[in-house]
Amino acid sequence: MRSVYIHIPFCKSICSYCDFCKFLYKDTWANIYLDALEKEIDEYYENDTVKTIYIGGGTPSSLSLDNIDKLFKIVSKIKRTNGCEITFECNINDINDELLKLLKEKGVNRLSIGVESFNKKNLEFMNRTHNKKEVFNKIKLCRNNGFKNINVDLIYALPTENMVVLMKDLRNILKLNVEHISTYSLIIEDHTMLYYNKVKPINEELDYKMYKHICRKLNKKGYHHYEVSNFAKLGYESLHNLTYWNNLEYYGFGLGSHGYINDMRYENTRNFNKYLNGEFRFNELLVSNQEEMENELILGLRKLDGINILEFNNKFGKDIFHVFKIDEAIKNGYLKLEDNMLFIPENKIYVMNEIINMIM
Repeated sequence: MRSVYIHIPFCKSICSYCDFCKFLYKDTWANIYLDALEKEIDEYYENDTVKTIYIGGGTPSSLSLDNIDKLFKIVSKIKRTNGCEITFECNINDINDELLKLLKEKGVNRLSIGVESFNKKNLEFMNRTHNKKEVFNKIKLCRNNGFKNINVDLIYALPTENMVVLMKDLRNILKLNVEHISTYSLIIEDHTMLYYNKVKPINEELDYKMYKHICRKLNKKGYHHYEVSNFAKLGYESLHNLTYWNNLEYYGFGLGSHGYINDMRYENTRNFNKYLNGEFRFNELLVSNQEEMENELILGLRKLDGINILEFNNKFGKDIFHVFKIDEAIKNGYLKLEDNMLFIPENKIYVMNEIINMIM
């Protein structure tokens, strides 16, 4: 069963680290964008039932209430399972009673909120405008409006940060008592403000020290480390993101989005005018069996539980040990095999990319 990602490319301000497809919000632009989004869904949606819908960005919560209402009228065209996980991304600044009541009315049952940090210097560095008090007040407001499944994002390894700052951020994150925490080490991407300002990343040793501390602290507090960057209370793992990591099919609708449907991976245009004119797709690639096996490996090993080798062998009709250099990696301690599950040990997950290059 497939999933759906919908991209809303509007923001009220641009974060210094962000390389996603985004624009400063204008209500008239948002309105005509939603018209084009509806046309794309009408053209490519295959009328099947989906298990998750994720509305991301950009900043979906930057839309006006009228345009959010319009968005969900479009989304209602998509058939969904009972209990379908519907996630909506929010910025702290946008959260208020009216927004939350509307989202609840439209069936949203999971919020993903960009907290990123509680530290003033970190927030200024990222061009974020909220503060610690607002975070706690807005999470409380979400609870008061009946939201029982909340993810918050944390960005670490900033040049403005040291271990003491990170420890304080983690303590505050834990006080929120949310169901899911996503943690991302800062990457300075091309075409971002940080890149143009020639900001340099922190050294790898400190980055790794921070990552180990995050894993230790969140595990100790009862969060299941189920994917490289993601931690959840048991039963609150992101069903939508597991679609990606399990290498299952999903629709990507909206400017700059990606999808994987009928053995074809595609990328939508990032050109706003082309998208409005109905030129939705930028690139389409029919994936070979070898490429699919590689995707299965790369994505599956992001999960701490790893890959079920029997399912892999049945899916592709090939023995995973014959396709990739598994034996040597197990012998050297980079991979483990237990109960037919092939996985990277947690103390090696930080160097996952090197391990994947080694076995491929």
